[in-house]
Amino acid sequence: MNQNALHIALITEVYLGSQAGDRLLERLREAAGKGAELAILPELPLNEWRPASPNPLDEDAEPPDGPRQQTLSQAAETAGIALLGGAIVRDPDSGQRYNTACLYDRKGRLIHQHRKQHLPEEEGFWETSHYLPGDEPLRVADELGFPFGVQICSDINRPQGCQILAARGAQAILAPRATEAATWSRWEVVMRASAITCSVYIASVNRPGPEMGVPIGGPSALISPKGEVLIETTEPLATAVLERDEVERSRRRYPGYMPVRADLYSREWAAAAQG
Repeated sequence: MNQNALHIALITEVYLGSQAGDRLLERLREAAGKGAELAILPELPLNEWRPASPNPLDEDAEPPDGPRQQTLSQAAETAGIALLGGAIVRDPDSGQRYNTACLYDRKGRLIHQHRKQHLPEEEGFWETSHYLPGDEPLRVADELGFPFGVQICSDINRPQGCQILAARGAQAILAPRATEAATWSRWEVVMRASAITCSVYIASVNRPGPEMGVPIGGPSALISPKGEVLIETTEPLATAVLERDEVERSRRRYPGYMPVRADLYSREWAAAAQG
């Protein structure tokens, strides 16, 4: 694996029903055949979009290493490609449910997880009814040789997560989504701004189309550290290469070279938390 670059695949599909694993494996093999080392799926790619209703079902969630997670792991191992997917995972201690992104390496081993931290609660996106917001520390995943962080959908609209991950060394932010086609222009602005101010790539993969009466859809995208939209597509598969040199060049330019004043920010946030 090239330590200075990472070849990724954006897969704008969800996988439901009895043949989900077979269809996922077929797509992963296609991505690997195009040279991709990491495939990125949309938010909750093996679940129906149940947050369309405020009423959760028990079978939407699973324990750690549950059936959806095993499907993701086995597909990654068989296709020989790292894979970012996810599931609604029950915490084994508390029994609480979390929307959890799961990263598997090319041998199918779980190497990174992120619990969605910012949850909407509105028509079509009744997410606080289905799972709790995560509160675990953000961590940079460097196991694939190219450091990146994970944010899930609405996490992107609170840009502190991207800023913290970049300050900790992430050179890309991977962001599975489930968003409406009509809101794409707003998401694009937010992601381009974060890419510029954090000097990172942002790769975001959306669910492909309307589900359960919710007008989900709109592009998946790859944005450069300069804020340029490199990919904007609704096609099922697109590939691209992330380059360390591009990130490092951006961090030598304005605004990338300015210091991250973590001490100042922490004092101000502490004051805000006190009211």
